[in-house]
Amino acid sequence: MKKFRMTFLALILVFVMAACSDNQSSSRADQTRKEGNEKIVLRFATWDSGEALKIQEAIAEKFEEKHPFIKVQMEAYGDEFDQKLAAAFGAKNPPDVMYMWNFPAYFQSLEPLENFIKRDPTIDLNDFYQGLFNYSTMYRKLYGMPAGFTTRVVYYNKDLFNAAHVPYPKDGWTWDDFQSVAKKLSNPAIEQYGFGVRPEPDTYDLQGIVWSNGSSFISEDGKKIDSYMNSPETIESIEVFADMVKEKSAVLVGGKNQQSGEEVFKAGKIAMWESGIWPLEEFKNAKVNFGTVEMPAFNGKQVRGVISSSAISIAKDSKNKDLAWEFVKFFSSPEAIKMRTADLPVRISMVKELKTDQDPLIGPFYKMLERSNATPSYLLAKNWDEINRNLSSAINAIMLEQDAKELLNNAVIDSEKYMGQ
Repeated sequence: MKKFRMTFLALILVFVMAACSDNQSSSRADQTRKEGNEKIVLRFATWDSGEALKIQEAIAEKFEEKHPFIKVQMEAYGDEFDQKLAAAFGAKNPPDVMYMWNFPAYFQSLEPLENFIKRDPTIDLNDFYQGLFNYSTMYRKLYGMPAGFTTRVVYYNKDLFNAAHVPYPKDGWTWDDFQSVAKKLSNPAIEQYGFGVRPEPDTYDLQGIVWSNGSSFISEDGKKIDSYMNSPETIESIEVFADMVKEKSAVLVGGKNQQSGEEVFKAGKIAMWESGIWPLEEFKNAKVNFGTVEMPAFNGKQVRGVISSSAISIAKDSKNKDLAWEFVKFFSSPEAIKMRTADLPVRISMVKELKTDQDPLIGPFYKMLERSNATPSYLLAKNWDEINRNLSSAINAIMLEQDAKELLNNAVIDSEKYMGQ
């Protein structure tokens, strides 16, 4: 018995010494890291360049100040973002954190964020504009925190309105108002038109107008396009622009061998142009005397909008997911949002503090954001790309004054085989 106790005590001593040794080794490792500046590398991929990239680099540096054991490695993929990101996912060597927008293409390679959010009391999802989460959610799982956005508004040239003695448009106007104003501001004899229409409109952008008329390209459950894509309301929504071109109160711009709508607007040849936030600074720099106003509504119906959004996501294959979440959280923090002057703030508290929505040029974007709570078609159907090819071809033909009802009916017939796959 005595021998057993001595052996047992000896074993305890060995374990204690080993534990002390481990602690000393761990302490030495921490000290070595501090002395040798050894840091954990967190890779962050972005599509931005220029000033926007500089802002992100500054945010990364601020994050490093708060986490001195982390080095954020910026990876600016630029125009090759999708190709490089897809290759990195395929090689099982993706960046830890990345900008994201095309969630149907990438969500299976991304880490769902619910578990991070549930155990993190510092994150308040209610402080974000809720419609933004529709654009980074797949199958009821959130894969990205909102980073930036734009809705769509109407830009109008104040000088052309003044010259024609036409009052400036106001929020709450209708498509009837819009068409009436466009006619008054059109003079084909001097190549001046009330509005510019893209000859190949992006179906994504058209969704807001279709939603405003009480329809959609696809059912909310993503199972049906018949009676949606070809509904009378969808047809009416698309014919608005085609009819204006036919009546010469609008002109096609931005097609092959044509100036872009932005260039034509700056030249004072169109009085109104529909777009997102992107050309705003361009118009300012060109000294255009312009205003912005929310999109028109159909009579008796609530105007609704579509969002172009960006988010920050974490790779499923990241080896530093918890640290990646810390970076995502910081990128969404008030401190970082104040630094991100190239983006419209996505947090309600920040918009109130910075009074962003009180800027007369910016305010309409937020009014449209509050009315943008629908889910876009590409997030509802797995084979939306194939369906969209048929829809796009139909809409392009409608802009050339071909029969809208027949074209959209045929688009539905040609697309039915892709549903439910």
